[in-house]
Amino acid sequence: MTAPISPVRWEHDRLILLDQRLLPGQELERAYARWEDVADAIRTLVVRGAPAIGVAAAYGIALAARSSRAIDPDALLGDLEVALKGLAGTRPTAVNLFWALDRVRRVAEAARDQPVAEVRQRLLNEAHAILEEDLAANRALGDHGATLVPPRARILTHCNAGALATAGYGTALGIVRSAHAQGKVTLLWVDETRPVMQGSRLTAWECVRDGIPHRLIADVAAASVMARGQVDLVVTGADRIAANGDTANKIGTYALAVLARHHRVPFYVAAPFSTIDPALPSGTQIPIEERDALEVRRVGAQVTAPEASPVFNPAFDVTPAELISAIVTERGVFRPPYQFSGGSLSTLPTVPRA
Repeated sequence: MTAPISPVRWEHDRLILLDQRLLPGQELERAYARWEDVADAIRTLVVRGAPAIGVAAAYGIALAARSSRAIDPDALLGDLEVALKGLAGTRPTAVNLFWALDRVRRVAEAARDQPVAEVRQRLLNEAHAILEEDLAANRALGDHGATLVPPRARILTHCNAGALATAGYGTALGIVRSAHAQGKVTLLWVDETRPVMQGSRLTAWECVRDGIPHRLIADVAAASVMARGQVDLVVTGADRIAANGDTANKIGTYALAVLARHHRVPFYVAAPFSTIDPALPSGTQIPIEERDALEVRRVGAQVTAPEASPVFNPAFDVTPAELISAIVTERGVFRPPYQFSGGSLSTLPTVPRA
């Protein structure tokens, strides 16, 4: 059996990240001892995917606490605030980043009357807890989502919402994994996902490792396979879900949702409950990250467009809630109309398993 994919882990007082920029050609892990380097790893896509970013950021704060020379908790909290702001500035769209940072901040503040060594240990313990909770959430989410998958299903997915995007197992690909284990998956269509190719480089790599039957397609082929009746459902991940169910995900997701509606194909979103941002009424308030023009002008090191050509490179788009058939979390399957407002994440409802 293939070993589980562990893109984020803690070992020998270091954060270990699988460098996803090098996949599928090379599997290289990098060790991090400074929060500043963790921030750079998040910014440069060594680690990516909203849940994985949140886990990495929590460990980044644990590293900041370990490297601080503060001898009292107040001074330590001052050092941590610098790290919190630095990590928060890396990726604006993925709400799991801010959720994880807020969670470790509250742990540090609650331990203000404890010795510095105790504060450091509590922050590390909280990072471990966030990782373990994400793994458990993904597996529960996968089992909930598998109930939506019919026998002999042909599924289409976009970007990478697999083990690499989480602490392990995956969200959208977690549903595929659970359904595959039940013998339901005939084929997974994998969009290549321009411009950074997370589908072809990462999702296809996970499928090969796990023996999931799949076929890679160019993004522009998705409409054709739907028109031919070769897609039974679409499932994607999410980087932020607004209170009304509007969902931000990798650029190109909105187009797939429109196509799915036209071809009467169910369109599902899979994400841990921490991806829901009840403070945002709708997707119009979700900040959309814009990335380097070189990602569009080049494929890898190969130049594919004139260097002088202006580029618009949003990393994400927003899919309106009315195009989403269901949102799957570890708490169950949510159906429209979505109503995630009116409280903190801990007080929002749980939906029975479908």
